[in-house]
Amino acid sequence: MSETLFSITFLPAAPFWLLMILAPKWRVTERAVASPLIVVPPALIYLVLLVPDFTTVLPLVSRPELAPLAEYLGTPAGTAIAWAHFIAFDLFVGRWMYRQSRELDIHPLLMAPILVVTIMVAPVGLLLFLPVRALRTRKEEPAPAV
Repeated sequence: MSETLFSITFLPAAPFWLLMILAPKWRVTERAVASPLIVVPPALIYLVLLVPDFTTVLPLVSRPELAPLAEYLGTPAGTAIAWAHFIAFDLFVGRWMYRQSRELDIHPLLMAPILVVTIMVAPVGLLLFLPVRALRTRKEEPAPAV
């Protein structure tokens, strides 16, 4: 079961990534990505994978130690759970970044590579986006009254 769920975890997330990157101004994209529920399919896969291993995972995350956690993540079940976690949270972060970029009118040609990086290595994508967001937010602030 772990291998099958691992293989399909990205499939429900992929259309949203494609829309955000390739058609960011399309009304369908904006409507689809408006809902945080887009992360539910990979989150449900995570839950399905977690439940049978919950008694193994709980001690690993409540008192994390490198060696036991590394050992568990090296198993098919551990890798599949971690992958579902990555996909769900990467999509959640990517969705937030996309919506912020639309709100702040950040050009899609700037956002596309940042979103691609976010799919691959989300924390790096987030680190690329935050200064862009900060610069754009600063430009949006009204000038102080004289």
